[in-house]
Amino acid sequence: MKFAICQELYENTSWNDQCRLIAEAGYQGIEVAPFTISTRLAEVPSSVFFEMKQTAEDHGLQVIGLHWLLAKTEGLHLTSPEVNVQRATTEYLKLLAGVCAKLGGNVLVFGSPQQRNLLPGVTRNDALKYAAEVFRAAMPTFADEGVELCMEPLTSRETNFINTCAEAVELIRLVDHSAMKLHQDVKAMLGAEQESIPVLIAKYREICGHFHVNDTNLLGPGMGETDFHPILKALVDSGYSGWVSVEVFDYSPGAQHIAVTSIETMRRVLKDLGC
Repeated sequence: MKFAICQELYENTSWNDQCRLIAEAGYQGIEVAPFTISTRLAEVPSSVFFEMKQTAEDHGLQVIGLHWLLAKTEGLHLTSPEVNVQRATTEYLKLLAGVCAKLGGNVLVFGSPQQRNLLPGVTRNDALKYAAEVFRAAMPTFADEGVELCMEPLTSRETNFINTCAEAVELIRLVDHSAMKLHQDVKAMLGAEQESIPVLIAKYREICGHFHVNDTNLLGPGMGETDFHPILKALVDSGYSGWVSVEVFDYSPGAQHIAVTSIETMRRVLKDLGC
């Protein structure tokens, strides 16, 4: 099982130091929030991304991809009825696909709850149509860059559009492209689904492209009440071969403490399972 961590918890830390600390904690991969590079990505020279890739590799890490795709952007929205906003969002996703490839990654997780919420007067069916159009227009570029877009269900506390795996799969099927997959997140599934996480892993094993681990307390594995034994067992049993990436939202215990506790917990669980 390959472990990565989302790097934005290393606030105000240089990229080189982030990579060093994450490698020292024992991870193989690093997952990037684009806004930590720049809020004006179109103006960033390609050489910056290639240098970041090399720095990660120098520390024995792979940049696995991007998440928080639309965070800290302006004028972009997934479910807007305005054609110019739809086109701008598609173009930005295409840009991110290229950035991801330059960094050496192959997965982009679409969470961005604020940039997908239903706008006034937009119905759920309208939103599905608009979102499918935005994604469908971007998919040829994703395929050309050799990257995948993974749709992330989030709880109703975070967004009112796409709260469950079934809803995400409905959208994925509307887009109907091999470069679009499902993303599963422990915290989100615990807060939004009626079925257990092992059942959901088994049910969607053919379409799941990426997996985040965390707890409902917004911290990492081993820092809350969630038992990761059935979760990791289900991933192993399903034949999942992608990355298992730690994503937390409460940084107060300290980035390195979170990183080390999370990976040590998952390694201990795998040892308990005989994996």
